[in-house]
Amino acid sequence: MGLTAGVVMAAGATGANAADATSWKRSIAKVVAQKQVYPRSALRREIEGSARVKVTIDRDGKIANFEMLEDTGHEVLNREVPKLMERINPLPTPPSDLSDAELTFILPLSWVLR
Repeated sequence: MGLTAGVVMAAGATGANAADATSWKRSIAKVVAQKQVYPRSALRREIEGSARVKVTIDRDGKIANFEMLEDTGHEVLNREVPKLMERINPLPTPPSDLSDAELTFILPLSWVLR
């Protein structure tokens, strides 16, 4: 089985800020990868899927809001998304040079059998 996650920023950073943002995105992907679960019923039925989730966090990394932009096409995997959001909350604190009060990014998630 394979679980994958990445982070796509809604707005880009430049220069030294880009390095901090890249490191922060990696830390988010690591947290998500550690806490993402493949539901047993999906494994038994060999269900695979991917989703795109828009996540908004505050300056402390707390998830203020999330919205599934693209669902997995499978209810069992779709139900896992809010559970995952609870498990990963709060996320790593964003770099101070990303100065917005709230940050929004796209979190691609995949559940793939291998």
